[in-house]
Amino acid sequence: MNHVTEITDATFETEVLKSELPVVVDFWAPWCGPCRMMSPVVEAAAEKWAGRAKFVKLNTDQHAAVAGSLGIMGIPTLIVFAGGKEKDRIVGFIPKPQLEVKIAPFLAPAPAQVS
Repeated sequence: MNHVTEITDATFETEVLKSELPVVVDFWAPWCGPCRMMSPVVEAAAEKWAGRAKFVKLNTDQHAAVAGSLGIMGIPTLIVFAGGKEKDRIVGFIPKPQLEVKIAPFLAPAPAQVS
């Protein structure tokens, strides 16, 4: 099951900047080898933290305006947004444990358990 949503330049503001949850944006392109390596890591984090953060992907080849406005110079780049503001930036491939350490401080509280 895919927990990472594709977004575009047109949907960036609504999906990321106006999101109630923290958002991790994966800036990528289909031809990028490290991007393809990063994809399952991001998907695993999205599955683990469903309900605590939103995970989205933006193809920089098809939707370059947002990437350009944010100064994305290399891919993969992951940016963590909370409250509509950039909180952290990760450039290049990193393994899942490192990604989790970088994202964890920005997660929304866990939903209450219903018993």
